[in-house]
Amino acid sequence: MKCTSRKRKRSMALGLSLLLLFSLTGCGSKGYSMEYDGEYAASAFRFESGDHGSRADAFAKDLCVGNEDVSVNSVNTSESEAALLCDLNNGEIIYAKNIHEQLNPASLTKVLTAIVALKYGNLDDMLTATANVEIKESGASLVGIKEGDTMTLSQALHALLMPSGNDAAVMIAEHIGGSEEGFVEMMNEEAKALGATNSHFMNPHGLTAENHYVTAYDMYLIFQEAIKYNEFVQIITATEYTSVYHDRAGDPKELSFGNSNQFINGNHETPDGVVVVGGKTGTTNAAGNCLILLSKDSKGNPYISVILKCSQRDYLYDTMYDLMDMENN
Repeated sequence: MKCTSRKRKRSMALGLSLLLLFSLTGCGSKGYSMEYDGEYAASAFRFESGDHGSRADAFAKDLCVGNEDVSVNSVNTSESEAALLCDLNNGEIIYAKNIHEQLNPASLTKVLTAIVALKYGNLDDMLTATANVEIKESGASLVGIKEGDTMTLSQALHALLMPSGNDAAVMIAEHIGGSEEGFVEMMNEEAKALGATNSHFMNPHGLTAENHYVTAYDMYLIFQEAIKYNEFVQIITATEYTSVYHDRAGDPKELSFGNSNQFINGNHETPDGVVVVGGKTGTTNAAGNCLILLSKDSKGNPYISVILKCSQRDYLYDTMYDLMDMENN
């Protein structure tokens, strides 16, 4: 067989066909493999959901995969733009609505911020706040960090994930990435590596910005990576946190807050037999009310559920309750 070069701009379908042809017939003695490329305008679900007689395994073959809505009569998500429930053990999508629609994630962004911080930082790293932590945007969730304050990365992660401190997000970003811009580059690279190729991030906190968006499916991919970190799970499970950090003069300051997740803080009930391990909340005018959760059914089987752009917080938790109630079916 004579081997000839091919232009890189040929379609993905042709590329997969050539890969199969080379694997069957050979081309000299060199082996061929299809590596994941985050620049392709396709997420892993498109590889797995395609109707191919012969196909290469996608890098996300062990993940929940779906390309169409999956509805259940007992669940009404009319007040939400997108929703997803995944059975992690079986790799099955139980419910899906607009899961590949690009939407503003609000503070669900902070799940990816935590991943990058845990991957590249150490929990006992000492962080020092710059003037950039003093965010002036109306309604922004803050824990009160001021310029010159110092705290550990562990403390900052608690402030990031439990009360959703935007000032903590900036402090973490500047420590890990050298600047917010540098950290955001790391976030987008990490998202690509996880297969979240339909999402893009412009900041570490989720305050509304142009070209800052996710999909419900990509949030599932990102969250599934986050729960591999013990520290992340321990934080999102906690109901309260109290610690001491220091101001620029070295004087102690108390860090004390609860968890913004209504299932965790006891302000909303869960379905019988379902245990909410933890999750992340998010709310802005542009994003509406958002929530992502890790939960377990009565047999201890894990699930991830996502709701994006719900019109009201009460509807958000009621709808999430209905999604989790399917875990017992």
